[in-house]
Amino acid sequence: MRRMLRMECVDAGYGDVQVLWDVSFHVGAKEFVVLVGANGAGKSTIMRTISSLLRPTRGQVWFEDQRIDQLPPYRIINAGIAHVPEARQLFPEMTVLENLELGSLTPHAKANRKKSIEWVLDLFPRLRERQKQVAGTLSGGEQQMCAIARGLMSMPKMVMFDEPSLGLSPLLTQEIFRLASRIHEDGLPILMVEQNVKQTLAICDRAYVLENGKIILEGKGRELLDNEKVKQAFLGI
Repeated sequence: MRRMLRMECVDAGYGDVQVLWDVSFHVGAKEFVVLVGANGAGKSTIMRTISSLLRPTRGQVWFEDQRIDQLPPYRIINAGIAHVPEARQLFPEMTVLENLELGSLTPHAKANRKKSIEWVLDLFPRLRERQKQVAGTLSGGEQQMCAIARGLMSMPKMVMFDEPSLGLSPLLTQEIFRLASRIHEDGLPILMVEQNVKQTLAICDRAYVLENGKIILEGKGRELLDNEKVKQAFLGI
């Protein structure tokens, strides 16, 4: 399978604090890949490095046939990567529709804005009902849907989700994972960071387990569910 995203031997951190140590992994062109690990393991740092919000001190990041670790963040969006950040980060005083429109500012996405809006509103019917509502007044689950829809408005080639179930009820968490699976079935490769290990390993193609900034395990999602180390560390078994 063609590799869509590659991270090769990456070290990264914040100032003098190194967080990632020799991290290498890939996402195939049709894959749903999950990064799992405890708080502070380096999962969100990987996402920030791919989005060029953080520059690696060693190693390289490639998307398709382009090296992207030295590009500015807006070029990452132009290349085709949508990053749905942790904690949603919507513009709370703007309407749902205005937040969606802000997701389509690249030339290609802007030219297809009307079509994309209809696509995401079909995908998230609740947002269609609330498109004129101020985003800050939405429920937590609706805000997460809006954040995902805004990312899709850029017409990406790959989507990255950073802790999409954070702060949501179990019922809404299941809904968000169902929507992520549907987006993947529509043809978009996905890279997801998530602490809800059991559910994400059940739906992904492959997963990598991070511990203290290093990848210590990798494999098919359902195989890792049966791994004794994963059971002990994340599933309480």
